[in-house]
Amino acid sequence: MGCVNKVLIVGGGIGGLAAAIAMRQKGIEVDLVEIKTEWTVYGVGIIQPSNALRALSKIGLAQRCIDNGWPFEGWQLFTQEGELLHSVPTPRAEGADCPPNNGITRPILHDMLSQTAIEHGVRVELGTSVEAITQTADSAHVTFTDGRQAHYDLVVGADGVYSKVRDLMFGRTELKFVGQAVWRFITERPKDMRWGGIYYGHRNKVGLVPLSEELMYLFLVTAEPGNPRKPLDQLHTLLGEHLEDYSGLIAELAQRVTDPAQVVYKPIEELFVEGSWHRGRVVLLGDAAHASSPHLAAGAAMALEDAVLLGDLLDEHQGLESALSAYDVRRQPRCRNVTDACGKLIEAELRQWAGQAPTHDAGQVFGEALRDLARPF
Repeated sequence: MGCVNKVLIVGGGIGGLAAAIAMRQKGIEVDLVEIKTEWTVYGVGIIQPSNALRALSKIGLAQRCIDNGWPFEGWQLFTQEGELLHSVPTPRAEGADCPPNNGITRPILHDMLSQTAIEHGVRVELGTSVEAITQTADSAHVTFTDGRQAHYDLVVGADGVYSKVRDLMFGRTELKFVGQAVWRFITERPKDMRWGGIYYGHRNKVGLVPLSEELMYLFLVTAEPGNPRKPLDQLHTLLGEHLEDYSGLIAELAQRVTDPAQVVYKPIEELFVEGSWHRGRVVLLGDAAHASSPHLAAGAAMALEDAVLLGDLLDEHQGLESALSAYDVRRQPRCRNVTDACGKLIEAELRQWAGQAPTHDAGQVFGEALRDLARPF
């Protein structure tokens, strides 16, 4: 017998849906609200490192992701001319029989998680979020944006970097722009592409991620001093200009970018909520608590680990305060390590692109971080 019977999850993304599934599997009653009226996600891909698959295996979805994606062993590193430098296998997560990496499209993953949540009896309300939360010793009283009110044993803020739950209960936390942005687009996968690829340019870097037998996605990381706005109708042209320094395969792929709607551009922002991630009967999860840059492909993986562990702790502990304190202790150091490692990788890249000597060995930072993430959570 756990410490809660009825939970509200705010946010229907990867972390919120995984938490909903994990809690329903423990017999907890779950309501989930999502502010979007159309429950859609960007049509690009996502990398699932082995620790993400390990978390998904705990809610029964790892093999389905692998079956609907493209498992791969690691990363091949290239010059901007396409010369192979190294092949670097990714460590497998300890205690799990999962491949080192898996690429999958975000729409497929979203459909899988949302359908599973509904099949497990999660009650989903779209076009709704929280307006106010007040607490007593026995419950959290929630007023929704549509005027409804309800009581819960616990409210989980899984509503992303712009979390309304965080603003209501923890105060406003400013996002930190890291000086970089990422560009993404999906295209056909070259038939001989079996691993992920990283191409190191003099001014930026390009990554290739296999997603299926037919598809892959390209990502480009660029320095963006001042975080300028990009005209949406010119994204394809701007991406092509950034890829002009590359030859070989990257140059061929660049020719396929002909429609600005194909391109997703996102400035990279980070945050880390200092202090406890819970206030009474309200707790934060995923990007609402610790949004990191994509340099370790760890953002969704960390949210999945949060979700699965929170479900376990709510089931194992008799007291809510005990469960949420254990959540802080287990998750904060691990998520902080990801944030710190990403910060070092960003600094190394920005200095290199500016013609300055890096202050960190990026390869060493990357390897140590991956080994740490392979350890149990």
